[in-house]
Amino acid sequence: MTTQSQSTYTTTELLSVMCARAMSDGQIIFAGVGVPLLGATVAQQMHAPALTILFEGGIIGPYIRPGRLPSSTNEMRTAEKANMLLSPTDVLALLQRGYVDIGFIGGAQIDRFANVNSSFIGPFSAPKTRLPGTGGGNDIASLSDTIIIMPHTKQRFVEQVDFITSPGYCGGGTSRRDSGLIAGGVKSVITNLCTFECNAPENLLTVTALNPGVTRQDVLDNMGFVPEFADDLAENTPPTGEELGILRRLDPDRIYIGK
Repeated sequence: MTTQSQSTYTTTELLSVMCARAMSDGQIIFAGVGVPLLGATVAQQMHAPALTILFEGGIIGPYIRPGRLPSSTNEMRTAEKANMLLSPTDVLALLQRGYVDIGFIGGAQIDRFANVNSSFIGPFSAPKTRLPGTGGGNDIASLSDTIIIMPHTKQRFVEQVDFITSPGYCGGGTSRRDSGLIAGGVKSVITNLCTFECNAPENLLTVTALNPGVTRQDVLDNMGFVPEFADDLAENTPPTGEELGILRRLDPDRIYIGK
């Protein structure tokens, strides 16, 4: 991230806007709090008024009030003016029935086939660090199109994850489908440096767009492996004043978007 970028918007604001632009009107999306929820709310106010938000706690279609952003998917600010309150099992069943267009997940590690680890770091028999685990991440990654949001560091983008919590394209090629995962797949990976996509037939992480002020070398310097770069590599458009205005009204104390 360049000095110029940091002086005009924060990393969280950039990620939130990138998420918002990945959503379309009429879609049903599985969001967590933080960047996905900020992005979804910006999308609703900019170009996707009929976007429906689901939370894994069972809440469908909430209204997010400015200045009252929830800190967890399990607190009642996520249920304000919601259309429905289901059980977590019932809302996850919507994934199995194909009703969800996009799910957002994160993790501690991601590899070249977009497999995500949020379970532990180190060997299975003696992990160095234990992590929160899957939550609804595996359900989302296995059953719907997925957008992964990750801070871009060499420690997170690794040759091979220590454990596959949420499958991307497994070993690449057709191995995801061969494993029985016939629906969904990773649509994109959004970081503070760039956007990746996984294109058939190899389904390898490929850099398709750089964020404003970021170079190829910036990306390479923060990778644990050498990624593919698209021949028509693009540059993401910086957040607009209108997009930033919505984010700053949502979070006037800048608890989530940062300072």
